[in-house]
Amino acid sequence: MKQQYSLPAEWVAQSAVMLTWPHANTDWAEQLETVEQVYLTLTQQITRFQPLLIVCNSPQHQKTVAEKIAQYGISTARISFALAASNDTWARDHAPLTCIGNDGAQLLDFQFNGWGNKYPSELDNQISQTLFEAGTFDSTPHQTIPLILEGGAIETDGDGTLLATRSSVLTESRNPGLSQADIEAILSNALGFDRFLWLNHGHLTGDDTDGHIDTLARFADSETILYATATADDPDLPEMEAMAAELRQFRQRDGQPYKLVPLPAIPPITDESGERVPAGYANFLIINQAVLLPIYNITEDEAALRCLERCFPGREIIPIDCMPLIRQNGSLHCITMQFPEPVTIAR
Repeated sequence: MKQQYSLPAEWVAQSAVMLTWPHANTDWAEQLETVEQVYLTLTQQITRFQPLLIVCNSPQHQKTVAEKIAQYGISTARISFALAASNDTWARDHAPLTCIGNDGAQLLDFQFNGWGNKYPSELDNQISQTLFEAGTFDSTPHQTIPLILEGGAIETDGDGTLLATRSSVLTESRNPGLSQADIEAILSNALGFDRFLWLNHGHLTGDDTDGHIDTLARFADSETILYATATADDPDLPEMEAMAAELRQFRQRDGQPYKLVPLPAIPPITDESGERVPAGYANFLIINQAVLLPIYNITEDEAALRCLERCFPGREIIPIDCMPLIRQNGSLHCITMQFPEPVTIAR
């Protein structure tokens, strides 16, 4: 009988989190020092609770990163390094996804094409395979999946339910010629999904992922969905209200509606050139005993902190200043990837 694997919820016990560290050949070049402060803060906070895998671009890059970590006063006892050339640092979308079965974990290398060929991605698409070949995950079995799929595009309750936007998964720019039924069949086989909650609405201005679910709506537990909202004068308001209406129509496996928790609306934030950036509180990361919350140095941050404290009792809610990240149209969840406990990381 074939072993059945399924994608676990983010809140299960984790063995590590992965970061792909910024370097001078990424789009971060002009603000490298500023964005590295975010990565150092994340390194400090994540290693309080669990191991961290840092992917560096070259041996010299690893040496430089290790020196900065030491200068920051962070112990390396829980840090492992790996080497892989990279175009960029969005680990959520180029790192492997982990499924769990009766005999342990399996790492899945889905394909990445720069969110529908918007950006160079050849190196990023090879990162997982490079890590497999280097033995980064010890003997954890792995498999290559030909489907183009980003980790930020899928959300699950860990019980076979997929929550996603059609616009970021079912697109010709990613998987030309495949129908919704084709893609659902692949996702069922690879990730164990048997329920599909597809959103037709939801988009943050400035987002270039075509509406990744991790910017819009997230499970806090199997019964609760936190979702992004918009202010009354925000051009995004109609889309966000339409998304909320769709969420109200979704049902749990037992037929009950979900408990829906609106996240505080963020007034439009622009970068130095006046372009809007996609700031959002839904881009949090659940780790062991804690939740890392992206904040943006605005008054709404406090309400977001209180909201997550209510939704994640027993976990420490840790605010992380992510203003540098959203200048490149992503946030905290986008630059991280968690690995559930059966996965082991080589030291």
